[in-house]
Amino acid sequence: MDDLQYIYGIRPVLESVQGGMDIQKIYLSRKVKGELITEIKKLAREREIGVQEVPEEVFRKFRGKIHQGVVALISPVIYQDIGKYLPQLFEKGIIPLVVVLDRITDVRNFGAIIRTAECMGAHAVVVPSKETAQINADAVKASAGALFRIPVCRASDLFIATRILKDSGLQIVSCSEKAGKTFYDVDFGLPTAILFGSEESGLLPALVKISDHHVKIPMAGHIASLNVSVAAGIVLFEAMRQREAMGEK
Repeated sequence: MDDLQYIYGIRPVLESVQGGMDIQKIYLSRKVKGELITEIKKLAREREIGVQEVPEEVFRKFRGKIHQGVVALISPVIYQDIGKYLPQLFEKGIIPLVVVLDRITDVRNFGAIIRTAECMGAHAVVVPSKETAQINADAVKASAGALFRIPVCRASDLFIATRILKDSGLQIVSCSEKAGKTFYDVDFGLPTAILFGSEESGLLPALVKISDHHVKIPMAGHIASLNVSVAAGIVLFEAMRQREAMGEK
């Protein structure tokens, strides 16, 4: 365990949140109570930081640390705000290509998608603040360092974040094996957000509903679906291919 990834104790965690440190998640023992705990929860909600109340047994791995039942996991990346970042792309004359990950919890899939997104020229990745893989050393390794090269935007509500993308002029392309048309039917030369869903349950229906295109990857074999990181690689390659064909770099 890398001690540099964690902050231990009620007041150190509170002060870190107050100071605007990029914290990925806060773990609270179910036994801890009090005004400072209430304040931590309140500030975490305001700053879109995930809070998880866990059994006391979880803190056994922090044995030897003065944690007081409160531990914060520090993010190795600085999160961006997609609503503020998009206008910067348009101002530079860039046609945005954004990847939205809905509850991708496997850290290796998560890192692999980030790596592919960076390699294929995506400009940002949007993730939910909860129910997503932790951005830790394993994720950084799986991404081959791409997590430090592509902006990661965290959203407390992925539907609202996707709506912001749509209202900003991006076409929303949701991907699943249940779609009726293939991804070849999409013009990826337009400002685009591509959505990939959970390994277990796919995309949230609300995200599919607001999509401009719901697409699948055509397959010739007997297996009906692909690993999400593989699917992301195929779709993102097609986006890059189309953009290079039209001269978009």
